[in-house]
Amino acid sequence: MTMFHVVLRQIGPEFDPALPLEQQSGWHDHALYMDSLVEGGHIILGGPLPNGRVAHAMEADSEQELRAIWARDPWHESHLILESVEPWEIRLDGRAYAKGARPRAGRAGPD
Repeated sequence: MTMFHVVLRQIGPEFDPALPLEQQSGWHDHALYMDSLVEGGHIILGGPLPNGRVAHAMEADSEQELRAIWARDPWHESHLILESVEPWEIRLDGRAYAKGARPRAGRAGPD
């Protein structure tokens, strides 16, 4: 059963805060891997937070699947360290509303 998760990662020992993302070592391989996660439907939303952490809203069958996905990231444990993977019960989904469905309190997805 596919479910949503919130994944938090924090900068690791090889991340240089003085450099922009695109100038970090291994950026190209990391960016290609991240794009593949979006294209594969795992990452719904993601991006850096102002405190050196990164948040992702993701779909997967289990926490173990997500941990395995992150272990394959070229930046795993070097530039980004996995902080937490939390299941997330979606109760409101604006994506369906944007496509013309009427939102209903307490239910995820379209009518």
